[in-house]
Amino acid sequence: MIRRARPGDEVAIEVFLANHAETSMFLRSNLIECGLEGGESPRATTYWICESEQGIRAVFGRSNAGFLMMQAPDACQRDWLAFRDCIAGQSILGITGDAPQVAFGRAFLQLEAKDFALDDAEPLYRLPLDGLIVPVGQSHTRPPVEADREMLEIWHRDYISELRMSTPSRMDAEAKERAERSISAGQTRLLIQDGQPVAMTAFNSRLPDMVQIGAVYTPPTLRSYGYARRAVALHLDEVRAEGVQTAILFASGEPACRAYEAIGFERIGAYHLAILKEPIILEAA
Repeated sequence: MIRRARPGDEVAIEVFLANHAETSMFLRSNLIECGLEGGESPRATTYWICESEQGIRAVFGRSNAGFLMMQAPDACQRDWLAFRDCIAGQSILGITGDAPQVAFGRAFLQLEAKDFALDDAEPLYRLPLDGLIVPVGQSHTRPPVEADREMLEIWHRDYISELRMSTPSRMDAEAKERAERSISAGQTRLLIQDGQPVAMTAFNSRLPDMVQIGAVYTPPTLRSYGYARRAVALHLDEVRAEGVQTAILFASGEPACRAYEAIGFERIGAYHLAILKEPIILEAA
């Protein structure tokens, strides 16, 4: 049976998701940030749960931005078809989650590879922060400020373009939105070398004990100096002092993998991120 989550389900959902912590960061952080009642935030998420006599066995979600998420390791075809019926008539922009689950479920959602701008299963990494290695250097990090806005918009646009995370028609608006969040949300850091920003890093999900890293970017002319790995390490060192114990990320390619492994990350699996060229409306199964 699948049903929409309702107030009072929060604790049970969190307990279930915490047992699959490494691939549930978006679901968990969106729940903490926005609750079950949602709101206007793009991250606000509607949750559906599948239950058995033993309790919750799968959680599905759709954010206001149109991203589908799941923690459904034991879900069957019937569960996925039921979820599809729940979101029929709604706009979908992408799907993200544990790679084997996405591979299994997307067939029942009838999302075809040709419709995606980005469709990658990326290496998933984990780091207990007591094993963090901070590269030696004189650079430091700071939060971005209003004076950084124009630069942030350019960096985010380049980041989105390089990773094929959007289409030209949406890219400028998304870059502006990301720049605004970088300044307002407090989860972005700039690496400063000789008084100038040389790299960017951010958390795209944060819990009291765990963070997920995203939006790591160095301009092309400043690459191969180790700036990205130092930026990430310094940001993690900062939150380690605040009680965060674990970091998660999914890497976009071999250079990124080498950079993260150099500061202590170890690969634990694969995480799939798929973004459609244009939003689509799902029909009922």
